[in-house]
Amino acid sequence: MPKRPALALLLLALPLPALAQAGGAPHASHAAPGPNGGRIAEAGRTHVELVARGAALELFLTGADAVAPVPADGFRATAILVVDGRPARIALVPAGGNRLSGTAPLSLPPRPRGAVQLTGPDGATASARFD
Repeated sequence: MPKRPALALLLLALPLPALAQAGGAPHASHAAPGPNGGRIAEAGRTHVELVARGAALELFLTGADAVAPVPADGFRATAILVVDGRPARIALVPAGGNRLSGTAPLSLPPRPRGAVQLTGPDGATASARFD
């Protein structure tokens, strides 16, 4: 009989780490489109909005609130996106304001899938996923 209460406690405790992690972890992406029509994801303390138009790729930087623009000076990024079933690496460099920009070797879909690695002026890196 003592084994059943222990088993019940074990079964009740299993979901707790998952709940704690879900509550404490930042949101990886946002469902609503950003102000530039792209998808928003978190990259460390910075929110990034990924916008693809043809072969042009833009990454807009905002603060932790996903509203206040963060100047792109000193930042750089590499996007690794799936294009025609193969990975494509796209270098993104400051292009004025809070925008980084680059050009893909092929035309991109409007909602490309992949990841972006962002390097800040201090050399710290963070990444964002776009599924």
